[in-house]
Amino acid sequence: MDNATTNNEKKDNDIKGNEQNSELHKTHLSNLKFKDLPLTPEIQSAIVETGFEFCTPIQAKTLPISLEGRDIAGQAQTGTGKTAAFVIAAMQHLLKNPKPNMSQRKQCQVRCLILAPTRELAIQIAKDADVLGKYTDLKFALAYGGTGYEKQQKAIEQGVDILIGTPGRIIDYWKKKVFSLDSCQCVVLDEADRMLDLGFIKDIRFLLRRLPDPTKRLSMMFSATLSHRVMELSYEHMNQPEKVEIKAEAVNTKKIAQLVYYPSNDEKIPLLIGLIKKLKPYRAIVFVNTKRNAETIDDYLRGNDIPAVLISGDVRQNKRQSLLKEFSDGKHQVLIATDVAARGLHIDEVSHVFNFDLPQVAEDYVHRIGRTARAGASGEAHSFACEDTAFYLPEIEEYIGMSVPMASVTSELLADDLKPRKRITRDRVPQRPGNNGKKSGQKFSGKSHKGEGYKGKKPRNKSGTRSGNKPPNKPKPS
Repeated sequence: MDNATTNNEKKDNDIKGNEQNSELHKTHLSNLKFKDLPLTPEIQSAIVETGFEFCTPIQAKTLPISLEGRDIAGQAQTGTGKTAAFVIAAMQHLLKNPKPNMSQRKQCQVRCLILAPTRELAIQIAKDADVLGKYTDLKFALAYGGTGYEKQQKAIEQGVDILIGTPGRIIDYWKKKVFSLDSCQCVVLDEADRMLDLGFIKDIRFLLRRLPDPTKRLSMMFSATLSHRVMELSYEHMNQPEKVEIKAEAVNTKKIAQLVYYPSNDEKIPLLIGLIKKLKPYRAIVFVNTKRNAETIDDYLRGNDIPAVLISGDVRQNKRQSLLKEFSDGKHQVLIATDVAARGLHIDEVSHVFNFDLPQVAEDYVHRIGRTARAGASGEAHSFACEDTAFYLPEIEEYIGMSVPMASVTSELLADDLKPRKRITRDRVPQRPGNNGKKSGQKFSGKSHKGEGYKGKKPRNKSGTRSGNKPPNKPKPS
């Protein structure tokens, strides 16, 4: 009897597990298996070791095309597996085609160029390339600004097949004749729309015009949106690219529980800390629109004993990388970030995303909440539609094709034992001359400017009204 009961329970668990796998397969994966693709044994072995079996939708639609040597203009959101899609295709193309003649060259001949808008994304692409190309003899190198100039240059000079990096640093090395693009066999533009938004269009055109004719290379472009600007770039510098689109909401929003709150500006900090203490997220990211808000949140989380780290454009590159690694390793519960981290970063097991400020661009909302619910998992996104950003919400809801459910700001959610912010001296990246008269490299003193950041007013009490507000200061006599 006991054995029968045990067997039945096991059978029920197996059925539930199969149903969950089936649901995951429907929402996240396609029916195409990597082993059915015409890939070299070296690449297949690396894919098997990663545990990948079925392709994601973007991989299933683009790989059969790119493996035949045809150009791709693909639309896909972050977290959908597009990095593996273009890295696998690029490596396969280089392995199938002979290396260029290197006998009479004085500098490194790059065979594949992969461009990314941010340093973080370039580093992530390089990590994925190392894993997928571990059994090939292809050499990879990174080139991005902010740190390691001589070290990066040496790595390129020693010979590189696939060069991954940001446009500015790559152009710098090219002008110094560290490497040549004369016989480049493949080019990839990742997050093309983001690069255009960041003003890299001239740099991108500069590099693409130094490459061989589009008919003599494989070109792949991936973007969150295939706007007119992006498609114009593809038609000008690619060889009749095939357009592939994967809808954003099919991957990014269905597996995410979304809520929007309507706090006053003074309630945002108490609400954020209250939610973190109530929900107890294993790993969370808080997105803000400004570096000053990020520093304010960082100070308050530190003061309220919540382990957190902050990354923004003002944090030195080597420090940013070490902080991201610590966050990925589980040393910190919360990562506070401006939109520099909204795309390209793959951090496992992010359970919650908090939009402390609603993003000004609707697409960035999808990128932000896409930090959770990766690889078919579920997650939560909590957004604050405050006095300054609430008017961005209608555009966001129109873009994602749904209304975000509203949650009430109750006294139970607000941290009633809020401790003061704990300030620190911040070592910032040296600023260029002419920044309002401040000296470059000047460290932040930790003192906030008058009238900036959270003012510390008491939030709503149990009756729903605010208490403890001081009367306004009387005007000084003239």
